[in-house]
Amino acid sequence: MKIAVLGGGNGSFAAAGDFALQGHDVRLWRRDADAVAAHRVAGSCIVVKDVDGRHEARLGLVTTDIRAAVDGAELILCPAPAFAQADIAGQLAPHLQDGQVVFLPPATFGSMVFARAARDAGNTARVAFAETGTLPWLTRKHGPFEVAITIRAKRLPVGVFPLTEAARALDVIGQAFPGVIGPCGDALSGALMNAGPIIHPPLIVMNAGPIEHFERWDIHKEGTQTPIRRVTDALDAERIAVREALGYGAPHFPLADHYASEGEIWMYGRGSHDRLTDSGDWRERLVLTEHRYMREDLRMGLSLLISVAELAGVATPLARAFLSIGGAICGEDFSVTGRTLASLGLGHLDRNGLQALLREGFAQ
Repeated sequence: MKIAVLGGGNGSFAAAGDFALQGHDVRLWRRDADAVAAHRVAGSCIVVKDVDGRHEARLGLVTTDIRAAVDGAELILCPAPAFAQADIAGQLAPHLQDGQVVFLPPATFGSMVFARAARDAGNTARVAFAETGTLPWLTRKHGPFEVAITIRAKRLPVGVFPLTEAARALDVIGQAFPGVIGPCGDALSGALMNAGPIIHPPLIVMNAGPIEHFERWDIHKEGTQTPIRRVTDALDAERIAVREALGYGAPHFPLADHYASEGEIWMYGRGSHDRLTDSGDWRERLVLTEHRYMREDLRMGLSLLISVAELAGVATPLARAFLSIGGAICGEDFSVTGRTLASLGLGHLDRNGLQALLREGFAQ
């Protein structure tokens, strides 16, 4: 299959390398011209390190030309942070073609950002936009062209916009992730599976002292203690309450399953938390005011959750508290600079109108 991967971060390199190892024709697009030139000189390969060793994956193309990257691609995967989506979507929009699937893992309702950009560009191609609850790889780059994959996802609930394209989109995405993809309804359902806004805000806010004090700190090891886990579960209960109020059914993939040794298998499978902390890759320097855990998961993820909760008539006291505290840490009003239904151009819709749009798309 022809796959275009957009971005130059941890997730993009894991995707490009892993897909190439599976035998797909992979094109990698990124905006950094110097990095692209260096990658080409180095042979357009990515070294993937995993539990089975080191593997060299050769890419079909590394480019700054997004049109060349996505031309003829059946699947376009963009795991870039939510705050980068608007710029990437604007560059991609004119070049989308009939039958393509754009997959955003995860996206904070970014499927709507990409779909609206295509509409605003006057592109009428039949394209499906999809998102899921987590990045399909627990991964970190170990060099400019080397990436370590600690865990590959085992279950990925995927929501699709418009919902009428779900069967086709899931089939295409499933070819890249065999045996992993499952339907969870429309794109908002997929957005409300996003684990980042649930796991990261308590970990960075409640560990702000040690994060600032120590040169490197593992929020998933020393930072994940019983009192914080209780808060995480309570915050996750707010997310699940919103899903239920909007009529989305189980499974809701509660984050507690990520830590459990029995019961339902979560997105990364059994024992993933221990393997993550054992790797040492998440013992890192976090600059709270700049890190994507704050700028993406807390600022954008929780503001979206609160906005959708208001539409659903669900109280979200913990989400509001973390949004306020995170904003105070950064000296910014996250309720204004975050992502809401209004900022996505959907603030005029009532619940029925939003669900009709999610089902039928802008063509309605």
